[in-house]
Amino acid sequence: MKMYILVKDSVPEGFAILAAAHASLATYLKFKADKDTQEWVSGPFYKVICKVNAKEFEKAKTFENHVVLTESALNNTEVAIAFKPRLEWPKPFQFYKLYK
Repeated sequence: MKMYILVKDSVPEGFAILAAAHASLATYLKFKADKDTQEWVSGPFYKVICKVNAKEFEKAKTFENHVVLTESALNNTEVAIAFKPRLEWPKPFQFYKLYK
């Protein structure tokens, strides 16, 4: 069981770290009543943070159960998208690059 957080590759590193932290909490709060989220948070609660381009980001928004984060300091630009924890993921998630 893991949560995926996708951060746009155009976001400066400092904002990316902040976006990932906010995304994790926002997604937990949105889906905390969900049984998969309750199982995930009971531990260990794995998160995968990936860096994606604009096209990958837009495609990811078509998958269900997510939260899109914006950054006010970047003119309310969409910076990250996080997905409710689950066991199985759509195929594109296998190919996203890990954020390093």
